[in-house]
Amino acid sequence: MYKIANSGWLKHVDFMILDILLLEVAFIIAYKIRFGLSSPIETTNYSILAMILPILHIFIVFFTEEYSGILRRGYFKEFKAILKHNFILIALLMFYMFATQQSLYYSRSVLFIIFGINIVFSWISRTFLKKVLMNAYSNEKKRKYMLVVASTKIEVEAITRQLQAGKYNNYAVKGLAIVNANMKDDIIKGVPVVANEHTLYEYIRTNTVDGVFIQIQNSHNEVEEITTKLLKMGVTVHISLAHLSKEMPNKIVEEINGFTVLTTSMKMATNRQLVIKRMMDICGGLLGVFATIIAFVIFAPIIFIQSPGPIFFSQERVGRNGRHFRIYKFRSMYMDAEERKVELMMHNKMDGLMFKMDNDPRIMPIGKYIRRVSIDELPQSINILKGDMSLVGTRPPTVDEYEKYKLHHKRRLAAKPGLTGMWQVSGRSDITDFEEVVKLDTEYIQNFSLSLYLRILFKTVGVVLRKKGSV
Repeated sequence: MYKIANSGWLKHVDFMILDILLLEVAFIIAYKIRFGLSSPIETTNYSILAMILPILHIFIVFFTEEYSGILRRGYFKEFKAILKHNFILIALLMFYMFATQQSLYYSRSVLFIIFGINIVFSWISRTFLKKVLMNAYSNEKKRKYMLVVASTKIEVEAITRQLQAGKYNNYAVKGLAIVNANMKDDIIKGVPVVANEHTLYEYIRTNTVDGVFIQIQNSHNEVEEITTKLLKMGVTVHISLAHLSKEMPNKIVEEINGFTVLTTSMKMATNRQLVIKRMMDICGGLLGVFATIIAFVIFAPIIFIQSPGPIFFSQERVGRNGRHFRIYKFRSMYMDAEERKVELMMHNKMDGLMFKMDNDPRIMPIGKYIRRVSIDELPQSINILKGDMSLVGTRPPTVDEYEKYKLHHKRRLAAKPGLTGMWQVSGRSDITDFEEVVKLDTEYIQNFSLSLYLRILFKTVGVVLRKKGSV
């Protein structure tokens, strides 16, 4: 699932919100300097002014593109931009007072103090926020992992150089694939050559790849074939505009470090959708942590009595696009559960790369109960808060399951794994075909919306209350 980048005047909404908050703070400070401890809300004219200031700020940003190139501006240029913005703001405010014949009701000293304080506050806050964002962009773990696919070494060198040149680059070039030469293990611009035309898909299947940048001189049909296979694996593809196809879904034209590309993905999600989804995940995660503490007090002694050992079970799982992370659960099995799994594989009721059996002898008596009501999953709230998981998504496979995936199986990892998902609310206990699981997970990713996200959450509550299998 690919996030559509913000464009236009809303691209840097973080700066706009910060500027508005500080403008209001400057207004309150200026009012109190002039009138003492009384509140501006007590005065009708000044309470109206408090509402007009942010409206005028947004108006200026909308028409002047105030935040265009803000991350590339130096200290002095930023100060000039803030100075210009505040001059326009005070001019518009004076025009409003003149047009409404209210200038006599406002103190000129308040207005000048507002803008004096606001200039200082804005410059300090923008400088600080830019440093924070710069550190975030330089943190490789928070960047998207890019694989560059090109025809020749010369093309790869040019593309890699330009992709790495951006100071505020959202992508980290982690590997190179040269389709017309076998140069595996060579290093170009500090990046290893990891694949050629024949090993490209296997590399993507077994490694973390968020996006593939394609610029090859091969035929149109070959580019289309490569793109189609990658989309079936759930990988986002950025293609040179020389290669277009009507068959590519969810196409948008965007710029990546000076390259104009056509980006196609199995699902495009807006920033608004993902922000709201993340906020709901955080709220759910906090509630889950609180519930985990209560459950720990109740069930930890029972778990330890029935099987002495750790109360929590931790295991390495595979998340979005192949990232590894550790998942947490209340331990519901005896301590030798993993060792006994091999001898029980003959009883596996799942047809494919998952394990599930009826009356699993590895599960403790209390484990059967906490699984039936999904209490064992509560510690995954920690994973949700950390951002490894979401409330709704696909269940993360174990490392050994992931290593056996076929190419098309990886598409179920195109979004963050979840505590629950389409598969669980569609009758987890009744589905034994792994291909059906992949189909349901893919259906959720391709049709993602906030309403679908909420519907699955509500259905999950119903499944848990009816104790219809664990989720």
